[in-house]
Amino acid sequence: MTNVEVRPLAQSDVRSTFSCGQEDLDRFFHHYAAQNQFKLHLSVTFVVVVGQDILAFATVTAGSIERASLPPSRVKKRLPNYPLPVLRLARLGVDLRAQRLGVGKALLRHVLGLALDQRDKSGCVGVVTDAKTDAVAFYERLGFERLEGVREGLLMSEPEPMFLAIETIAAAAKR
Repeated sequence: MTNVEVRPLAQSDVRSTFSCGQEDLDRFFHHYAAQNQFKLHLSVTFVVVVGQDILAFATVTAGSIERASLPPSRVKKRLPNYPLPVLRLARLGVDLRAQRLGVGKALLRHVLGLALDQRDKSGCVGVVTDAKTDAVAFYERLGFERLEGVREGLLMSEPEPMFLAIETIAAAAKR
């Protein structure tokens, strides 16, 4: 693909033609992403565009996690016992026309770069996402670990909270 750009969503972007095949993600992107970014200032949505076509989006927001909720692989003793800053990957969708082309992975790399920036500017211990059931394996391959005891719902079809440590992100960025 040529002329691929990753940038924040613009108010003038046409979102109505985007479809990732998941109704809830499409509805969020069409109806709420701009409102949450420009009016409510709750999150920022980044888009992958080619010309005027939006091929993918990722919505991020600031968040926190309790030390006790971190995966066992993290050294918890040196972290304070109060909410720790994280970057929350709230939503990620890839248009049906661009799926399986590496667009989602490239956008996730951009998000991980944002986490490194946050670490350096205001603090960040990692990235938290709520992975849909069919995306858990994708995130696990990238090093995300499941978070036990962080589930907001009780249904097995609900998203799986996952975490990627900032040290893992920094080490991957150096490669």
